[in-house]
Amino acid sequence: MAGGPALSSAPDSPKVAELDQALDKIGVTRSHHTIIFLILIGCLFDSFEQNAVGIIGPMLKEQWGLTASDIGMLNSVTFACAAIGRIVSGFIADRYGRRVMLTVDLLLFTIGAGICAMAPNLAVMALGRAVVGFGLGGEIAIAVTMLSEFCSSKFRGTAVGLVNVGAGGLGNFLAPAFGLLVFWIFPGDNGWRWLFVCLMVPALLAAFYRRYIPETPRFLLSQGRIAETNAVLTRLASGKLAGAAQATHPYISDDGSSTTAAKIKVRVTEIFRGALGRRTVPLCITIWMTYGAQISVLTLMPTILVGLGYSMSKSLLFTMVMQSGSLLGAIAASALGFHFPRKRVLTAGAICACLAALTIGFAAKSIVVLLIAGATFQFFVLLLNTTIWIYAPELYPTRVRAFGTAFILATGTAAGALMPLVAGRLFDGFGLGGVFGLAAAMYLVFIISVQCVPETYGQSPDAEPLAGTTPATPQS
Repeated sequence: MAGGPALSSAPDSPKVAELDQALDKIGVTRSHHTIIFLILIGCLFDSFEQNAVGIIGPMLKEQWGLTASDIGMLNSVTFACAAIGRIVSGFIADRYGRRVMLTVDLLLFTIGAGICAMAPNLAVMALGRAVVGFGLGGEIAIAVTMLSEFCSSKFRGTAVGLVNVGAGGLGNFLAPAFGLLVFWIFPGDNGWRWLFVCLMVPALLAAFYRRYIPETPRFLLSQGRIAETNAVLTRLASGKLAGAAQATHPYISDDGSSTTAAKIKVRVTEIFRGALGRRTVPLCITIWMTYGAQISVLTLMPTILVGLGYSMSKSLLFTMVMQSGSLLGAIAASALGFHFPRKRVLTAGAICACLAALTIGFAAKSIVVLLIAGATFQFFVLLLNTTIWIYAPELYPTRVRAFGTAFILATGTAAGALMPLVAGRLFDGFGLGGVFGLAAAMYLVFIISVQCVPETYGQSPDAEPLAGTTPATPQS
């Protein structure tokens, strides 16, 4: 493939244009509301699950005699397997469908929570966290991909942004309250086990309802399944996902050619070569910077506040105040995704995050200034992270969209696992200025790298090939 992969995901670009027109004509219906709601349920409890180790940590330390390093290891296992789960889920979803992988990830999530609930020791708990992590990482990546493929060009930014409203914003904000509620209903030494049991129930309930979520029309069309594509589009237009079969409207013309067309040979290495590679590399750098800065600050903030002389309880309270900016940032990103180009939002948000980091590191001389600057920083961090979730699926054609999106998100997860180690050393050596000086520098790199990625706002995610590329060759 001389010039790298083409940016058209199907042999019939005219049919892709028909699909784009159909989705724009259908707009937003009750079917879209149902799909978004069901996906958000899972994402909300995914966030609760990600926070579970931190919530039950003190109880495990007391009952099992664990150290802080043991608790940290459980968290590392979760995030490491989440990164692997994202990549593997994306790989499978591009071959067998988004809906199949979403169901598998939900099943893994439930099984992992069950293992954690029954764990007799640290080793079994770590196994459960590994299974949970695989399911968590995969579900988020597939959820982002699916919503981008169900919605019109205008609405898809808002729809995908809502995933992080549930997962990154509302989920992180409500996770401590969820834990307190479970411990109040189930008091005693086994309260932490009941927490995992409760985390199983919504996943099973969501799995039951998600059987009404169809395969995405973009994936079906990329497979030449035009009749099924039209059936899904008809369901979306009607506003009813369940019930008796309806007379199918021929949104996509079926002349029989797609059923006999040669399938495109897909290689996951496509996202690292040619035109797609010029999208993947800078966006990986971009997400590494913002995820690494965010997780470094979240990990170290209670320690920083204690080091400034505040008690542990006050430090946690102040951290929660700063976290309030996260929910607002995710909501803002979802709204801005409807009205503004991605690169404009990312560039302006990164400049503001950089300034907020510098304020915290070098100008926050009182707790009031620190809290305001901290909440502002979290606002722009979630604005950036959510916009990247919107942006990533739009950069890849259907045949590699799930894998490309998953790889980008997995890069962010890896940054979240590694960058706090660097930030911790800087805090030991240079204090508050070292940590937030690093964050500010990372956002400067962010601003530069995001300029190298093409704009996608208002465009079909299955665009025509870029200049200088050659079409993908059919399988022989």
